[in-house]
Amino acid sequence: MADSFNFELVSPERLLVSGSVTEVVLPATEGEMTVMANHAPTMTTIKPGVVKVRFADGKTDSFVVFGGFADILPKGCTLLAESAVHVDAFDAALISKRIDAAKAELAGATSDDHRFTLETYMAQLTTLHGAILPA
Repeated sequence: MADSFNFELVSPERLLVSGSVTEVVLPATEGEMTVMANHAPTMTTIKPGVVKVRFADGKTDSFVVFGGFADILPKGCTLLAESAVHVDAFDAALISKRIDAAKAELAGATSDDHRFTLETYMAQLTTLHGAILPA
């Protein structure tokens, strides 16, 4: 059996997960990463995506997150999400609203950096939409 560690997934609204896990897959900004016990200390930003959790008892669960950051230590991992919801409670309209808001903001963007950030965010949301609700 794999070593376990403590994992917490926190959104501004509530604590979604707090428990002993053997593996967590995070949608890190630079690419998907798997966290296991005794992971090297790391902090990473999180992009919109799916967090996959394997609990110490073998059960698995998934959550949709919309950004944030993760603090990873050898004995634990805390993900502070800008927004998070259980994958079963996910509503496709949520992504559509976020994409529409980003498009509206993009129309008024005055710098190349701001436009690039918004275009990247819209691409991440579109990828997430395809991952959760395939065509």
